[in-house]
Amino acid sequence: MATTSITIRIDENLKKQAEILFEDMGLNMTTAFTIFTKAVVRQGKIPFEITADPFYSEANQARLMKSITQLEAGKGTVHELIGTDDE
Repeated sequence: MATTSITIRIDENLKKQAEILFEDMGLNMTTAFTIFTKAVVRQGKIPFEITADPFYSEANQARLMKSITQLEAGKGTVHELIGTDDE
């Protein structure tokens, strides 16, 4: 079977994380993407559910902008972050 090359652009940090994970699985990036592509072709769909991140919803963005405006006007309350060590 003849092979071909593809070029994709991906965030550098995400690529490094994926390579580490694939290595733990005994795979390299090419093998992992080949497995993914074969699953897509076999199933005729992306083999997992893709959903929107609610953080970027219009309602949440409006709420964030309102909160930022209130903070900038001095009408907010600053809270300390609770770290996992503090719980």
